[in-house]
Amino acid sequence: MEFDLENNSEREHLIIPEYGRHLQKLVNHCIKLETKEERNKMASAIVDVMGNLQPHLRDVPDFKHKLWDQLFIMSDFELDADSPYPQPSKEELTAKPDKLGYPKSASKYKFYGNNIQIMIDTALTWEEGELKDALLYTIANHMKKCYLNWNKDTVEDDVIFKHLVELSDGKISLTSEDETLSEIKNLLRKKPSGKHTGSSNKHKNNKGSKSNKNYRRR
Repeated sequence: MEFDLENNSEREHLIIPEYGRHLQKLVNHCIKLETKEERNKMASAIVDVMGNLQPHLRDVPDFKHKLWDQLFIMSDFELDADSPYPQPSKEELTAKPDKLGYPKSASKYKFYGNNIQIMIDTALTWEEGELKDALLYTIANHMKKCYLNWNKDTVEDDVIFKHLVELSDGKISLTSEDETLSEIKNLLRKKPSGKHTGSSNKHKNNKGSKSNKNYRRR
């Protein structure tokens, strides 16, 4: 006795595997029907079967349109049948999407971030005065903090002032001022959590008082 077994590797490639091989065979048979009337009738029946196999598509707006599009895709666009919706084209399906434009930093000092440039441009629109001076030094201190986050080593204020001149196209210069920027230890200082510290000290005090109490009982 001989069996004609068919291995999956020898079978036809499934365009949309979710519908299975039997439905793909129905689509292939529909393509070969002689009259368009027969193809239309069978294509409509196949779409109904596809809807039953994929019930979650009923929640998709205009799900019938999606099913008809999938039918033409499964036929490799060879099915000559009337669809109630515009028939998709193979060129449209295989068209490559446009390249996504990634934002590019205008500055070579990327470790400062794009917000620094926005802050500098905003500061240039302010009128001269104490508020603008305070803003400029706030920006410079933030630049110093960003620099130290990127490079954990020390950095001189003159380096920050030089970068600020470049980023502002020479319109902001703090090199001639007597003011200095914040110290490194203040910029990178981590604030302790008072809540946990307090609870920890309270726990230690309770532990100590309990041990003292037990000692007195002895």
